[in-house]
Amino acid sequence: MAPDPGLEFLAARLAQQDFAATLLGVPASRFQAAYSCPDCGSGPDIAHGRPGYLLDGGPAPLALSASRRSGWVLCAAVVHPEPGLRVGVDLENAAGTEFAGFDDVALTRQERQHLGALEPGQRPHERARLWARKEAWLKMTGEGLRVSPDSLDVLDSPGLWDLALPDCAEGRELPVGLVAALAVMSR
Repeated sequence: MAPDPGLEFLAARLAQQDFAATLLGVPASRFQAAYSCPDCGSGPDIAHGRPGYLLDGGPAPLALSASRRSGWVLCAAVVHPEPGLRVGVDLENAAGTEFAGFDDVALTRQERQHLGALEPGQRPHERARLWARKEAWLKMTGEGLRVSPDSLDVLDSPGLWDLALPDCAEGRELPVGLVAALAVMSR
């Protein structure tokens, strides 16, 4: 039986809030969600976009990002970030990028050439790695999929890293095929 998507979404939001509270050493009950969307604005009335919180009525001193996939949640944060610092993180499953036409809509010409030069068995992991890097970057910039992914080349972007998930999972075994990326940049 597949997990309920609504419950997974709620669990991810609660995990992110707990993560933020732990980083700041305060009870999660002191937070009020205040997301930020380039189109809709920011504040407690916004429930989508870049995550953020109000702490006792003022902005919590965090730059946050989160991603969920295959029942897992990956959170990233910078505590007391310098003004303009942004963070983006993404968690992807290689199986989610294995469909006809993905490369044409998601990858740049250079990325498709890079993928084509690999052994066929390496391509699913690399395709997911590239997609995780794009998603992390677009979360960090706040642009999301307002930017055509095939226009963003992430092969060698400064401020963008692949994450070694087994190190992040505190000894827990992650599903095969999960990859993750982190983007950090100051304006």
